[in-house]
Amino acid sequence: MRNLALLLLVVSGLSLSACNDTKTEERADALEDQADQVRASADATADTMEDRADKVDNRLNSEAATAEQLAEERAQSVRDKAERKADTLENKADAVRDRSATSTATKTP
Repeated sequence: MRNLALLLLVVSGLSLSACNDTKTEERADALEDQADQVRASADATADTMEDRADKVDNRLNSEAATAEQLAEERAQSVRDKAERKADTLENKADAVRDRSATSTATKTP
């Protein structure tokens, strides 16, 4: 009887930790999805900036080469900033998963 009670406690504890793991995974996945959205949005913004710069350059011939170069540098800056933000979000997702793995490992009897 005592072994059965102990077994029931272990099984219920594992099922509770499984629920927690699911929530943790969902949170980590949401952070990674957010990182992907940041990258996609920044790429779209930077592409639009570069397209505008190309149109200005085509209208003014090569007189606007400096303006085009500045626009391209700004576009790259947008991409770089988004990449840093996305990397930070992915690092947070990894940390969430690591904490979950560590807490699960310590809960196991």
